[in-house]
Amino acid sequence: MALDIKEALEKFNGLKALVIGDVMIDSYIWGNVDRISPEAPVPIVDVNKKESRMGGAANVAKNLHFLGAEPVLCAVIGNDAEAETFLDLCDSLGISKNGLIQSTERITTVKHRVIASAQHVLRIDNEDARPLKPTDTSLLLERIKKLADDADVIIFEDYDKGVITPELISDVVKIAKEKGIPTTVDPKKRNFLDYVGVTLFKPNLKEMREGLKFDFDGDVIEEVKAASKKLKAKMDNTHTMVTLSEHGVYITDHTNEAHIPAHKREIADVSGAGDTVISIASLALAIGLPMEKVASLANLGGGLVCEHVGVVPIDKQKLLEEASKKL
Repeated sequence: MALDIKEALEKFNGLKALVIGDVMIDSYIWGNVDRISPEAPVPIVDVNKKESRMGGAANVAKNLHFLGAEPVLCAVIGNDAEAETFLDLCDSLGISKNGLIQSTERITTVKHRVIASAQHVLRIDNEDARPLKPTDTSLLLERIKKLADDADVIIFEDYDKGVITPELISDVVKIAKEKGIPTTVDPKKRNFLDYVGVTLFKPNLKEMREGLKFDFDGDVIEEVKAASKKLKAKMDNTHTMVTLSEHGVYITDHTNEAHIPAHKREIADVSGAGDTVISIASLALAIGLPMEKVASLANLGGGLVCEHVGVVPIDKQKLLEEASKKL
């Protein structure tokens, strides 16, 4: 890599990143199972431990924080007890809450996971995935307009939970273009083709297939190349970066392209890898790294977090050590 790795990662420090999207709490309940309920044929979990973590778009903010950047969450949460828990989690890391709107029209999304004897037994989702009411969208947009003045990059982290709407996307992309701020996207199905004119669009293979209704039945890389051309024609995005699991990452600016193979490693859990990839790619783009370097560094970081069980943020020192050896 032409730019020194350590120097590049140091340039992440202090970058201001707006993270727009669906924030949530990942709630974990750990326990043991040694009997079946007499009321129904279901296990009884004796609880040993409970924990709440930042999830969804908030996990991207957490990754950015551990990379040295200054994330600002721009989202809508409820006016409930769960919102207070979420705000406390932000405070514990010093993550800015200046872009958060509390609404009586929403509940704060919580995903409860029950894990017993090292097995994921059950997940309970408590959420409202309807699109935001226009009044809440307007409040959020006004907040984003003010915060964008100091932003180095704007990240859309879409989990299809209703905070991101086509109107919000269009308005924010327009603001970003006027201010010369790069925009990056980790999309989901509902708004997939609404991110017209963004700087970097990062779906995974499944999202690409579903979003474009594109069948991948041949060589994966060749199919992704064809799908990326189709995407460019529809969205006029500057870069497309597709994460390909064991096949690595493909990136193109629709003139040049690169395929970055995956690094061999022991995979424990892929949860949260996409959040890490978009976090690193966004900061790398913000400091002006070339496209192939953006993909290489993000690919490496995404692989690193897969070595851990559960959703964990990237370890910047570990990323530096691995990048120094492998890039």
